[in-house]
Amino acid sequence: MNIKVCGITEMKQLQQLEGLDIDFAGLIFYNESPRYIGDKLPKKEVKKADFDLKKTGVFVDPEMIDVLDAIDEYGLDAVQLHGDESPEMCDDLSAEVEVIKAFRITGDEDIDKLVEPYDAVCDYYLFDTGGLKETLGGTGKQFDWNILTKAKIEKPFFLSGGIGVEDAGRLKAFKHPDFFGVDVNSRFETEPGVKDMSKVLQFKMGLK
Repeated sequence: MNIKVCGITEMKQLQQLEGLDIDFAGLIFYNESPRYIGDKLPKKEVKKADFDLKKTGVFVDPEMIDVLDAIDEYGLDAVQLHGDESPEMCDDLSAEVEVIKAFRITGDEDIDKLVEPYDAVCDYYLFDTGGLKETLGGTGKQFDWNILTKAKIEKPFFLSGGIGVEDAGRLKAFKHPDFFGVDVNSRFETEPGVKDMSKVLQFKMGLK
């Protein structure tokens, strides 16, 4: 199971995630998030870092030029789009990097209908809880994952929203042919943007 740790704001922690063989690290470019990277991470250092993990920029309804600039300045490997970005934008970005399209799940959606317009234009989906400010603020709650078991989806997807160390067993038990990974954030922190690496390691071991 792939692990994405979102909300990284320190170079040292990015290096630590690489050392733990974490698969994706999320850098939040949404300035209303308490985990907004701003000038906290040195662009040149991040760009030249030879990591196996995928540096993933997280955006909410961005301008295309801002995403392209971030890809270039930080050497991003992937982008995660958390707003109402169009399939056309995803398609254009997919020529540059891998694209994760995030969807807010409240429980009333037809999942397959929701994702259908994006099927040919992104690499992964991410299913999260309702509110954007909750999600990127790191106070998201879990939705009923069983909603997804009734959907075909047919693209690798991440589960996200309020996931903690104690959920490792439930994640191992969750079954869907396209379940690809898990996205974690606030429940692995000592303060916003600072992760507790012992919890990350404990979680990783718990998923084995």
